[in-house]
Amino acid sequence: MNRGLHIVPLHGIGEIQRGTDLSEEILAACHSCGFELQHGDVLVVTQKIVSKSEGAMEQVDPTNPLSHKPLVERESVRILRRRGELIISETKHGFVCANAGIDLSNVAQGWAALLPEDPDRSARRLRDQLAGRHGLTVGVIISDTFGRPWRRGVTDVAIGSAGITPILDLRGTEDSYGRELQVTEVCVVDELAAAADLVMGKATGVPVAIIRGVDPTWLESHGGVLTDVVRSPQDDLFR
Repeated sequence: MNRGLHIVPLHGIGEIQRGTDLSEEILAACHSCGFELQHGDVLVVTQKIVSKSEGAMEQVDPTNPLSHKPLVERESVRILRRRGELIISETKHGFVCANAGIDLSNVAQGWAALLPEDPDRSARRLRDQLAGRHGLTVGVIISDTFGRPWRRGVTDVAIGSAGITPILDLRGTEDSYGRELQVTEVCVVDELAAAADLVMGKATGVPVAIIRGVDPTWLESHGGVLTDVVRSPQDDLFR
C-alpha cells in the first residue's frame, strides 16, 4: 500500500563555489537540521548548485541584460523559435528549453549559469560519493525549471538522475476496470522534481530537498534522463 511521500526542504546549504563537495555540504546541512539521510531516500538537487560546483559558469556584462545571448547561441545545437529577447532552442543534451537553459537568477551579478556538461553523470557522482563514503544508497535527481508548450507557468523537471527509475512503464498492466494499458509511461523523475520544488521554491535559497517514501522498486534502476526520458527525434512528432 502506498503510504504517501514525505518531502523535506534542506535548509543550511551555503554558497556553492567551484569545487565544493556537494555530498559533504548536503550531509552537513542534514546534520544541522536534525534530519538525517536514510537508505531509500531520494535527493532532489537544483541544477544551479551543480553547475556552480562544477564550474559551469560564465562571466557576462552586468550592465547589459543581453550579454548572455552569445552564450545561448553557443550552447544551442538548434534554434526553434525567437520572439524578442526569448530564444527557444535545443541543447546538446536534447533538451528543448528557453535560452539553452542558461540562467542569470540565483547567481552573483555578472555571472551566468550553464547547464552541467552531463547531468546524469553529475547525479551518479553525487550518488556514488554518498554510497562510497557514508554507505548511503539513495536516488539522486538533478532538477531545473522548464516552461511547457501550450501551457502557462513553469515547473521543475529532471535533467539528470541516478539510482531511480526514470520512466515507470505501465504498458501491459491493467487499470482499475481491468483494461490493459497500452501506452502509459509515467516520468517518475519529472514528477518527483516538480513535487520537490513545491517545498524548495524559486527564491528561498533552498536548493535541495529530500523525498522519503518512494517505492523501493523504483530505486533498482541504472537508467538516466538523457537515455530514458529525452525523446529521440525519430519518435518526436514536433521535431
